[in-house]
Amino acid sequence: MVTIGQESVENLLTAVAAKTPTPGGGAVAAIMSALAAALGQMVVNYSCSKPSLADYKALHEEALRTLAELQGSALRLADADAEAFAHLSDLWGLPADDVRRQAEWNDAVAAAIDAPRQVMGASMATLRLTERLSGKTVRNLRSDLAITALLAEAGARAAACNVRINIPLLNDKAQAAELEAQVVGILQQAAKICAAVQEACCT
Repeated sequence: MVTIGQESVENLLTAVAAKTPTPGGGAVAAIMSALAAALGQMVVNYSCSKPSLADYKALHEEALRTLAELQGSALRLADADAEAFAHLSDLWGLPADDVRRQAEWNDAVAAAIDAPRQVMGASMATLRLTERLSGKTVRNLRSDLAITALLAEAGARAAACNVRINIPLLNDKAQAAELEAQVVGILQQAAKICAAVQEACCT
């Protein structure tokens, strides 16, 4: 099976545009997160060889390693999100009292929430690295670092939509309320970090 990460850009866009449920918003959120991590790597790759930035060598090495891992993880999560949606959608088509639906429902909902939650986590990790890198990379690539932050925040916000749409499906209402509070907190933090990076890079 061809994974999302193996698709050409043209084929991926065609698949997203098609009248099919997947790849959809969940995959797009994960791809935005992967793009952020990739662009961040480009900025660091140009920066790590500059003698004037030698004091940040350890940070650059950490960033390259971490961003590469985040990029790969986000692409895998794009496929995981599609698989989780397909499973949940399959169960939706069964009667509410169907034995299989009742047996698999909680795990299916959990999986449909878990993938975008992990995308939010990956996006936040990229954002935090971008904030740490502000002022410590090639000056001419400040706009690219700013775009990295914008993409990462967009990935987190987009993934949050997929978390939230599934929260009402949770049987445990206390868990649902706690999860919603976590999403709100993460998005507030993401917006704050992204704004700080924009301020540092675009002024």
